[in-house]
Amino acid sequence: MIKIIFSAVVCVGLAASSFGQKATPVPTPQQLKWHNSEYYLFAHFGPNTFTDKEWGHGDEPEDIFNPAELDCRQWCRIAKQAGATGIIITAKHHDGFCLWPSKYSKHTVRESKWKNGRGDVLKELSQACKEFGLNFGVYISPWDRNHPDYGTEKYNDVFVNMMKELFTNYGPITELWWDGANGEGPNGKKQLYDWKRFKETVRKLSPTTVVFSDVGPDVRWVGNEKGIAGITNWNLLNIDGFTPGIGAPPTDTLNSGNKYGTHWIPAECDVSIRPGWFYHAEEDNKVKSAEELFQLYVKSVGRGATLLLNIPPDRRGKFHANDSAALVGFRKLRQQSFKTNLLQNAATYYLHSGILKKTPALSDGKSATTVTMEATEIHSAGVELKENKKINCIVLKEDLRNGQQCAVFKLLLFDKDDKLIKEITGTTIGRKRILTFPAVNINTVELTILEQKGTTKIAEIEAYYINEQDVEQ
Repeated sequence: MIKIIFSAVVCVGLAASSFGQKATPVPTPQQLKWHNSEYYLFAHFGPNTFTDKEWGHGDEPEDIFNPAELDCRQWCRIAKQAGATGIIITAKHHDGFCLWPSKYSKHTVRESKWKNGRGDVLKELSQACKEFGLNFGVYISPWDRNHPDYGTEKYNDVFVNMMKELFTNYGPITELWWDGANGEGPNGKKQLYDWKRFKETVRKLSPTTVVFSDVGPDVRWVGNEKGIAGITNWNLLNIDGFTPGIGAPPTDTLNSGNKYGTHWIPAECDVSIRPGWFYHAEEDNKVKSAEELFQLYVKSVGRGATLLLNIPPDRRGKFHANDSAALVGFRKLRQQSFKTNLLQNAATYYLHSGILKKTPALSDGKSATTVTMEATEIHSAGVELKENKKINCIVLKEDLRNGQQCAVFKLLLFDKDDKLIKEITGTTIGRKRILTFPAVNINTVELTILEQKGTTKIAEIEAYYINEQDVEQ
């Protein structure tokens, strides 16, 4: 009992529950599914693949797009082998080129020589995703550097009609990705985007699709393209007065969210496996290693966000072998690191108002079972092994069904002689919080919530011993 008494004493006076606050926003069922998707792929593909540009000008000849060996099944097979849960494709980037034969543009695959104008990338990819059990997502940029109506009210009609084509012909679409970029079109004008109408269109056509932009409405940009979420990462955001693009909140706010945000809009961390977003042959030897990808996983998924990892198809229309090897290595590294939860089914305890009881939910491996950390006073919950084990990684999981509540937590690590070996403090937990550190030999991990907005529910406390070189840098 020594370690429990010690924990309670050092924590006295540190609790800071925020009573009287309005009920916190909660995720929708589709947002909860999105949280659980963890990591999925981005595929930047289009004329830029063949011009070596990152942002096309919209005047590229359609015939330049010619992926003679396009194999979306290969994309999906590799995604599946890599443990990714889906693929989001750049159906229309800023250059305006459509990877489907849209009726509302003359700058599409229909006008190219690829498959004699009868090709349809979205059709092939959506079918392949269904075959391999992957989520299918679509990126569509409102900015269009080719369309003659861009910069006029007519273009909002064009964009709405394009989205209708997407949902009607290629659904279901798990995530729709809106880029907030807004530059000049071919007529030198900028567009006043009708975001309200765009949102209403998606909600009507596909209520279960989550929509990404700088300000949601369902998923937000994390504020950088490095794939890194804030160490403090709230799934909440204040969006009144903000719009996607230049009207978005500051990047540091997007990175950490708002503690008392009015909307549930969690962060998605986008990053490319290469220096660029589109394929460039000179970057074939600049692909991130499996170890680098693992670091990004810890700093995105391990901070309660999701990881959107860009894998640009090459000019053949396939994922390059170097990218594929890195992805498979990344999968292997995750499997090795998190294969053995050293606390699985270990003894548990919960100290509440001086009463000690068992709480098997903390170590049963089930996210649906939880321990409630009441907001009225200090509580400690712990998992205890019979013997010391070497660990250097702890994973905490918060049940988000009733909102995100934990604002400050503390972990105390004891050995079997009740000696305090290590103390770790943190802020938010969220769906998953991965904490890594130099290895220690301990038998008990004890969690105390020092500050919470409401009642925090903890689903799991896990511990692992991972390769020392994979400890967060």
